[in-house]
Amino acid sequence: MSDSLIQIYIHAVWATKKREPFILPELKAPLFKHIEQELDKMNCQLLVINSMPDHIHCLFSICSTKSISYIIKQIKGSSSRFINLQYSLPTKLEWQIGYAAYSVSKVALNKVYNYIKFQHVRHGFKSMADK
Repeated sequence: MSDSLIQIYIHAVWATKKREPFILPELKAPLFKHIEQELDKMNCQLLVINSMPDHIHCLFSICSTKSISYIIKQIKGSSSRFINLQYSLPTKLEWQIGYAAYSVSKVALNKVYNYIKFQHVRHGFKSMADK
């Protein structure tokens, strides 16, 4: 085989510092777009992202040249910096130090995708579309 084929999918979860309900509806779209752009810069592909007010779920593919810890560090650091510089908020967005990262098989992608996409249902919240 002359070329390499890498298909590694990660389901990552990280929370706001002290689980503060910081991810407000008006911040979701710009925050998610920024995270998608950061992943793209690292040659990773975002498949789906969603959040609750105090944590984010993200499913993405990774490239062979970056570690999971590096990718998550970049996403968390750049996203909090972006929100804090772009928005005048009463407190700054900070993430907890840790995170969870799970490998996802290609067979399970659809199940994990839907799990993330419908977080509001799992947590008992209604989306704007459901109201």
